[in-house]
Amino acid sequence: MSGQDRVPRVGGPCVVVAGGGTAGHIEPALALADAVRRLRPDARVVALGTERGLEKTLVPARGYPLELIPPVPMPRKPTTDLLKLPLKVRDAVKRTRDVLDRVGADVVVGFGGYVALPAYLAARGRVPIVVHEANARAGLANKVGARFAERVAAAVPGSGLADAEVIGIPLRESIINLDRSALRAQARAHFGLHPTAPTLLVFGGSQGARTLNNAASAAAGAFAQAGIGVLHAHGPRNTVAVQSVPGAPPYVTVPYLERMDLAYAAADAVLCRCGAMTVAEVSAVGLPAVYVPLPHGNGEQALNAEPVVRAGGALLVPDEEMTAQKVIDTVIPMLRDPHRLAGMSAAARGSGHREAGDVLARTVLEVVRK
Repeated sequence: MSGQDRVPRVGGPCVVVAGGGTAGHIEPALALADAVRRLRPDARVVALGTERGLEKTLVPARGYPLELIPPVPMPRKPTTDLLKLPLKVRDAVKRTRDVLDRVGADVVVGFGGYVALPAYLAARGRVPIVVHEANARAGLANKVGARFAERVAAAVPGSGLADAEVIGIPLRESIINLDRSALRAQARAHFGLHPTAPTLLVFGGSQGARTLNNAASAAAGAFAQAGIGVLHAHGPRNTVAVQSVPGAPPYVTVPYLERMDLAYAAADAVLCRCGAMTVAEVSAVGLPAVYVPLPHGNGEQALNAEPVVRAGGALLVPDEEMTAQKVIDTVIPMLRDPHRLAGMSAAARGSGHREAGDVLARTVLEVVRK
């Protein structure tokens, strides 16, 4: 099917989002999809993904059609896979181009990762492209896409994409509209937490984080003595054993948090990693945070948190320094100081971009109308 054979538009525009693989790519794409539908109820939104990504579950669950294309993972080191890359890219681009023609795409919005690269190459010269970069340092796919995109947006300054408009990260409505105070009683009852005690939320992403698990659980006795409750998501492949202390606020451990909105509502502060999506959500709901960046990679997690730390809404602790004693010396005093928590909460909320989804949706629809 050629570009001239594209399906004629019926009703509103067709927006194709490309952000598969991890939740950090998929959630902003779905948040944009929701925002587009709020602004243009007649719009059609189609997601691109692969068999191996989380999008195979997350996208249909949110009510959007998913078109599968071959994955094009970029080898991190020179291997025989690198020699196969041109053929893999060519096949993925052809398959993606067929999808864009069949659904009648009016714009492609990419969020990085191995789904975005073939989407950008397939759309080039045929369908307008909008790029969104969530991380403090742009990945390869978005660097390629930005070279021929109509518009480029980024979560924070200094992403490495020229002329990027800094808008933040599109977030789910359940996070944007979260009233933590109104939900607090329900949230604490849901998790079995103390109804009034200062409460810390600990999580390390969907798989957990060993450093956070070890440091927080080893400080359980100090939390109990200080009258602080804990909600700790340790990851489905990990276990955390904490002995309850009679009369003290509970230290509740769970493998995974299905209801992040309730977890945020239950908490007074957060101890967590600082992936781009995590920082955006925690800031949007106004939670003070102690961020512990991943100790590997290109340092982007620390950069993700830097604007919030600079504003006074969070602290940053290197992974190698995050021990039980650091928790006792840093986290516990913060949770026992309501005035400090209130100031950090205001600073965190002020550094967020709650309107990012609507801003990006308006940008996308403007590109369609050109």
